[in-house]
Amino acid sequence: MPAAIPKVFKHEPKNQTLSRKDLADWLVSEKNPLTARVTVNRLWYYFFGRGIVETTEDFGIMGSRPTHPELLDYLAVELMENGWDLQHIMKLITSSTTYQQSAKTTSANRKKDAANLYLWRAARFRLEAEQIRDMALSASGLLVKKVGGPSVKPYQPEGVWEAVAMKGSNTRLFKQDKGEGLYRRSLYTFWKRTAAPPSMEILNAPTREIFCVRRDRTNTPLAAFVTMNDTQFIEASRALATRAIKQSQSFSQR
Repeated sequence: MPAAIPKVFKHEPKNQTLSRKDLADWLVSEKNPLTARVTVNRLWYYFFGRGIVETTEDFGIMGSRPTHPELLDYLAVELMENGWDLQHIMKLITSSTTYQQSAKTTSANRKKDAANLYLWRAARFRLEAEQIRDMALSASGLLVKKVGGPSVKPYQPEGVWEAVAMKGSNTRLFKQDKGEGLYRRSLYTFWKRTAAPPSMEILNAPTREIFCVRRDRTNTPLAAFVTMNDTQFIEASRALATRAIKQSQSFSQR
């Protein structure tokens, strides 16, 4: 059977012989605005904690309706007309009055729109697991900003890998890194698929065993315990306190 694009996508082939390039051209065609709409909606989700279409992973009939359909269309067109420049869209969003407004609330507005669907205040939402760890390391001055290189193995409880590993596995035993390997960005953390870093899992990082577009956000006592007792966060807290003590003799300034 020759290559083809499903008829449901209403693609009009220029010739009978289709290739992967035809599929790529169709994906970014002006006649197919879905790609741009999904892309800008995900960007909006990262900045506001909720997409214009809340179900960022589902734009079908089972998904949510957009709260601001005209805004979604505008951003999609803006993306296509500016050469699919993501930096342009991010600058457009972050320089907007909507993004820069205060997070303060009023009881009257909360009664009308408790979920802030109509963006009457700045969004307040918990950061992702990796961002929480990286922010703690950055604030404490421990974060190593080196770019690139092999994966690293920062702190994690003993025996986590061994509990699920096969005897012949080359990742059966966890060997913790030393020095800067403990403080690299979470992006570089070695991730064993069947034994994810426990602190990341508790903070809702997906296991990577299945595809994930929109993460869950849960607030449980376990998350508080991680930030209070995990070795990485204790080190970051101690380093931050040390910086504060060294930078000022005044208790109030510290």
